[in-house]
This record gives sequence, C-alpha cells and structure tokens, in this order.
Amino acid sequence: MGSDGRMDMNSKNLSGKVAIVTGASSGIGLATAKLLAGQGVNVALVSRSQEKLENISRELPGSLAIPADMTKIHQITRMVTTTREHFGRIDLLINNAGQGYDATVEKMNLGTLRYIYDLNIVGPLFAMQQVIPIMKNQGGGTIINISSGTALMHLPDMSAYSSSKRAMAGISLAARQELKDDAIVVSVVYPYITVTDFEKNTIRESPADESSQQDPPGPFQPDSADYIAHKIVQGITTGEAEIFAHDWMKNPRNS
Repeated sequence: MGSDGRMDMNSKNLSGKVAIVTGASSGIGLATAKLLAGQGVNVALVSRSQEKLENISRELPGSLAIPADMTKIHQITRMVTTTREHFGRIDLLINNAGQGYDATVEKMNLGTLRYIYDLNIVGPLFAMQQVIPIMKNQGGGTIINISSGTALMHLPDMSAYSSSKRAMAGISLAARQELKDDAIVVSVVYPYITVTDFEKNTIRESPADESSQQDPPGPFQPDSADYIAHKIVQGITTGEAEIFAHDWMKNPRNS
C-alpha cells in the first residue's frame, strides 16, 4: 500500500491480502471472490448459503466460508471476528450483499422497506464500523461499497432500492473523507444492469408486468458479473472515489 493509502496497481501486490466479500455465493460477489483469489488474496466468503459457500471455498485456495445474514448485527460481528482470528488481519471489505425491492411509493410495505434498509445500508455500515478500528491498527485498508446505477436515477417503482443505494454512496463518500488520514480508502462502485439472479431475487409488491417495463437506460447491453468484478478490483488498485460501470453513467438519463 502506498503512502496515500492506495493499493499498488500491479496485481501481484494484492497477494497475501485478506478480503471479506459479502454476497459471495453468486453473481458479482462470487465473481469478485474468484478474481481476488486468483490474485493471491485470502478471501472470507460471506452469504447466508452455507452449503454454497463451502463448495466455493473448496475451489478457491486460501478462502474461508463464513455463513452470515447481513441483517443480523451479531452475525456481522462474528463474521469480522472469525476473519481476523483465522487470517490475522483484514485488508479489504467488499460490501456487496443486497437485494432489490420494486414497489410504488403508494404501495410500499414499511416492513419490507425496513428489511431492505437493514440489508442494503445498516448491515454494510455496521461491517464498516467493525473493520475500521482493525484497519487503523494495521496502518490502513480499503473498503469498497457496491451501490447501483439506480442511485443515480429516479425510476418509477424503484425508490426503495435506489434510495438505499444512494444512502450507501453518501455514507461511503463521507467516510472516505473521515478516514483519509488513517490511510483507509473508501470507494463506491455503481454497477449497471448485470447478468445475475438479482431480478429473480427482487421482492415485488405485485408480479412483474413485462409490458410495462421500461427499456434499460443507456446504450449498453447488460454487463457480466466478471466485468463488474474487474471494476471492483479497479477500485481497490486505483483508490478512486467512485467507479462507474460505464462513463455515460456519470450523467445518466433520468426517466
């Protein structure tokens, strides 16, 4: 790590680092865990799916499966404690776990909204609070929080999810300023539509009506999880504040 807290660009300098990746059993989290492990990073694989994690861990040298629900504070505490006890340190936190919720403002269920906020904001924030003192004692670290392109837009039926991701981005960028003197770099990644099970797992107040769905914003086809994983590693290696899946997202078309 350089004097400004950024990881060196050469991937070999990631070798031996310790990373926590949440939502690691599928999609972007799994692709990120594989990419990091391929660069010599020791990865703590986190999700609610113990069997999936254990199968993945057998394929990734130096990895550790830690089942945890990111809406449960005590499980997040255990996640961080287990990682540190096993590996001896924590260099990277990738807050990727999250879930979508489609509902109009009028029909939004407040209980579901609280669950989505717990998963998409409160859990990642608490994970940050747990690793920050560890990183300070080590002399630095990197936190990558996964937001969403929807945080940059105002889309019907997506206010619950997009607002949670907008809040995560705001927390990330404030923490970046607060922690810069401690050599802890906080960055936020904005994925575009990605080929994962995200839509399948999205909570909806009513069945999706394909005829009413808007065309995806922007000129691109959906991205692969591997593409976004490389964007995440870009954030680690460059220390940029905000990493966009595509440049056009810096000035998105609001619908």
